[in-house]
Amino acid sequence: MGQSGGMRIAVTGGSGKLGRTVVRELRGYGHDVVALDRVGERAPGFVAVDTTDFGQVVDALAGVDRGDPVEALVHLAAIPAPGLATDVATFHNNMVTTFNLFWAAVRLGIDKIVYASSETVLGLPFDTPPPYIPVDEEYPARPESVYSLVKHLEETMAAELCRWQPGLSISAFRFSNVMEPADYAAFPGYDDDAVARKWNLWGYIDARDGALAIERALQRAPQGFDCYIIANADTVMTRPNDELVAEVFPEVEYRPTEGPNDTLLSIDKARRVLGFEPQHSWRSEVTA
Repeated sequence: MGQSGGMRIAVTGGSGKLGRTVVRELRGYGHDVVALDRVGERAPGFVAVDTTDFGQVVDALAGVDRGDPVEALVHLAAIPAPGLATDVATFHNNMVTTFNLFWAAVRLGIDKIVYASSETVLGLPFDTPPPYIPVDEEYPARPESVYSLVKHLEETMAAELCRWQPGLSISAFRFSNVMEPADYAAFPGYDDDAVARKWNLWGYIDARDGALAIERALQRAPQGFDCYIIANADTVMTRPNDELVAEVFPEVEYRPTEGPNDTLLSIDKARRVLGFEPQHSWRSEVTA
């Protein structure tokens, strides 16, 4: 066990936008966290690792410099979006990285994994409209880019590994667009153009709430594989949902939300299974 009864957790991509917050928040929850990334600030609790190298991955998870092995894996490392690298580079980096980490965890007996899948597997950027709104995890994946295709393949791989290893728990988090408080100043301007943010149904996830969801899954996710949409409880808009959907997706079945600005990326499953309840909203961060 980690410090104060918490777990010893490896977080890959610990220097990234979401990763930095996850490392900080998990430590705040009392866990012993080691951040793994290719680059990062030299400090206790950080190890430089090339995650496309299986030997380095195994060595890092087993305990660097005769350190203790980790008990859980939070995997966030990736080329994080389409268009940042060539399709071939994105596929080779992300697929190999995820296989290396999952396979090393299986070989080392690490039985709790939470990792970043992507909202893109829902069909983003919704040039082809979704089957219904709000979207959820119930319809088949609709990858529309090589980046998203890899995320779909990673979910398939995770499900099969859990079939092979009945004691293994892997939670795939379909994170929405990650935001930090500094990003919220731009949000009021989104109302001017409903189409500008239609690509993910006007969704977002506060990095702090992303970390909260991860902590909930580490504590509560059952054995086996499952996927969860992880978004904040509201949209990025002040315009009401019924108006937005009628304007942008008039042909799509709309199941009205309880509140006028409730998320259209349904988080009902994460709430029900993991006890996830977002604690932050851009509305409380932006002053009129």
